[in-house]
Amino acid sequence: MTRNAVLDFLLTRRSRPAKLLSGPVPDRAGLEELLTAAARVPDHGKLAPWRFIVLERAALARLAGEAAAFAEKTGLAPEKAEKGIGQFDRSPLCVAVVASPVAHDKIPQIEQVLSAGGVCLSLVNAALASGWGASWLTGWVALDQAFAAPAFGLAEGEFIAGLIHIGSYAGEVPDRPRPDLAALTTWISA
Repeated sequence: MTRNAVLDFLLTRRSRPAKLLSGPVPDRAGLEELLTAAARVPDHGKLAPWRFIVLERAALARLAGEAAAFAEKTGLAPEKAEKGIGQFDRSPLCVAVVASPVAHDKIPQIEQVLSAGGVCLSLVNAALASGWGASWLTGWVALDQAFAAPAFGLAEGEFIAGLIHIGSYAGEVPDRPRPDLAALTTWISA
């Protein structure tokens, strides 16, 4: 019996360091295919409680400047500031996945937030499976609402679930230690 190629991919997948991604990047049709794959996640009630913001190079340069100004204005520590600024400054292409949970009497907000997280992972996996490098980051530029809300045009109740950086990557990615499944798994038989 041969192993399934998709399972082999999932058992060996590794994100590529965002700071080492470069061009070229997927064209619009290629990126739309990745976004289509990413949107095929569990979504109780078919609410699509997330949306995409595609940040091309010029938009990323603008955001790097806005992040630098915000960091200076708010007195962020230089090392912390650089991590956020650098995400935009170095990235060849980024997709901001915006969690957009809605009030619903049958579908709890946590299910909607988890669906947005599923979109982030699915987008990374779709990019990797297509031969691109990809990485899911957040950091203060995603999590600090005082910066993120105006920078990304977020509506009330929205937040950045992930900044998915996509580009070309040459080189090997060393594996990292993986969780001890025996310590994390409980088997219940009866």
